Amino acid sequence: MLASHTRRAALSAFRTASRKPLVAASSIRSRTFATEFEVGAAEKLDVKGAKDVDGDKKLTVKLADTSFEPYEIEAPSLEFETSKNELASMYRDMVSVRRMELAADGLYKERKIRGFCHLSIGQEAVAVGMEKAITPDDQIITSYRCHGFAYMRGASVKSVIAELLGRREGIAYGKGGSMHMFTNSFFGGNGIVGAQVPVGAGIGFAMKYLKRPNTTFALYGDGAANQGQVFEAFNMAKLWGLPVVFGCENNKYGMGTSANRSSALTDYHKRGQYIPGLKINGMDVLAVKQACAWAKEYTISGKGPLVIEFVTYRYGGHSMSDPGTTYRSREEVNYMRSNQDAIQGLRTKLLDWNILTEAEFKQIDSEVKEAVDAEVHAAEAAVPPDNTSWILYEDIYARGSEPDWIRGRTVEETFYYKE
Repeated sequence: MLASHTRRAALSAFRTASRKPLVAASSIRSRTFATEFEVGAAEKLDVKGAKDVDGDKKLTVKLADTSFEPYEIEAPSLEFETSKNELASMYRDMVSVRRMELAADGLYKERKIRGFCHLSIGQEAVAVGMEKAITPDDQIITSYRCHGFAYMRGASVKSVIAELLGRREGIAYGKGGSMHMFTNSFFGGNGIVGAQVPVGAGIGFAMKYLKRPNTTFALYGDGAANQGQVFEAFNMAKLWGLPVVFGCENNKYGMGTSANRSSALTDYHKRGQYIPGLKINGMDVLAVKQACAWAKEYTISGKGPLVIEFVTYRYGGHSMSDPGTTYRSREEVNYMRSNQDAIQGLRTKLLDWNILTEAEFKQIDSEVKEAVDAEVHAAEAAVPPDNTSWILYEDIYARGSEPDWIRGRTVEETFYYKE
């Protein structure tokens, strides 16, 4: 009885806290997202010219007034152009990422995937919205919660799942696992908390040095936001005017610790102090796309770095070994699934705007299920790497740049690249 009362009281407090309005220049409406924002539900967006629209015809979308909260900068425009094809693609991609990770969840529970496995179920709007805003020549680096980003950067479902299974056809040849996935213009997948952020600053330095018109998104979680190396990267990026977008994916919990228990300032977009910032509804793929397009334009125009915060939510635990219910209630998770889900939110909007029909959604869902399931089965059938010295040493250096030899633990284990 007491435990039940305590849970109800906690849920009531959670809901009450989630409705506290932020201090923002924009007006406040009636719906919430990610336990913190008061947003004018994205379902209220205005779409001009949507009726009987075809393919690539341009549509003008107007985001809710409270989609963004800026810091020391003017917020992006709430209006942007899109198309039926792009909106349908956003939905398809988010559904694909989720089905892929649900497959990983199942394979882990079957003990076919071993070791670390961090899923981003619930956070799909960040990876998908970001990719829709940039080009393949822009750069992304992130933490170990990386599967969706790898997929959106061009990896196949088969290569991601095969990597999780330790197969030779995996994206890192079966030797990286969940936390180490790489593809063109995607630098991982990094296992050390926060360590990717200064590397991201270095990639931004390379873009500037090479005079390339591209930005770098250096992503990290709220749990990594207190790392000293993050602030060192901020400082260097500001000093050198680097085209870097430091992006904090604030899913409200760093492992099992809530943000307000670990951070004295939970407005992570203000952490850059001397760097302008922006808080974004990370559960709205449209808001993410618009913010990331704006951030790219800002950083490549010579104005220096930005710090942005995607307020989002993960439905599962920190990793597969974490049930995710010892530090938060099941009611909280169910509330977020029911009220803030990025996929269902976009689906509702596109139905309301008469852009896609129920039949079209069912067709997309069916096609995604068939395609993802086929690639998962193919990944399961793939073979593991051969147990040879060559396989062990082949990727220490970029292929073609290897030295004549590399030493092992003993002289007898010396490996010769060139006989």
